[in-house]
Amino acid sequence: MTDPVPAGDAPSSTGVDPVLRWRAAADRVCDLVLAVAAETPALLEQHVPACPDWTARDLLSHMVGLATDVLDGDEPDDHNPGWTDRQVAQRRSRDVTELVAEWRAHADDLVAWMREHGSRPLNDVVIHEQDLRGALARPGARDTPELGVVRERMADRFAGKVADLPPIALVGPGWTWASAGSAEDAPTRLEADDFDLARALSSRRTEAQLRSWTVRGDVGPYLPALAGLGDLPATPLPE
Repeated sequence: MTDPVPAGDAPSSTGVDPVLRWRAAADRVCDLVLAVAAETPALLEQHVPACPDWTARDLLSHMVGLATDVLDGDEPDDHNPGWTDRQVAQRRSRDVTELVAEWRAHADDLVAWMREHGSRPLNDVVIHEQDLRGALARPGARDTPELGVVRERMADRFAGKVADLPPIALVGPGWTWASAGSAEDAPTRLEADDFDLARALSSRRTEAQLRSWTVRGDVGPYLPALAGLGDLPATPLPE
């Protein structure tokens, strides 16, 4: 699956500070991988179902490398595979402790950079935290303010891609959204858990899952837009 393309720095409608939430998410990922490295280090060499070309340590290398590259002014608009793979290759010999140390050493500078340029690095860490958690069988952080911010950003991005289609509604227990107009009036309606809808907007749910959530209309025409961050997985991710 391809790496997320950076989305615009949309302000949070709930008043959440996305820059501070980036720090919270990054700290949580650091704590997670250090705990796994201390307890079951072999897990970090397993491949990540959401990013099957990478192991968990490789994915961490990308997350760290993104921060370093952004600060160096090296961030292509498309986050292309050559750019992300280089981040991994450059850190192939580093262990988790070294990777975490690099990330933490750059955290303050990246926070300052985001204050000036926008908080799109939040999208990457939130999406990939869940990719890591699925690979490591360590679920968590499914209802955080930062996940809510990224879900809204991905929904706005999705809306732009389906603007020529009839409205579609995504409806969860606590979060409801429509690409246009009212969710009640949308001719196509999907109902699922709030977390699943966030992951669907990040191209992390299968076509079969999306179709199973469709309680009205046909999700088929919207599938290309839901695959905006890479091909939809062929089988459900272990989350």
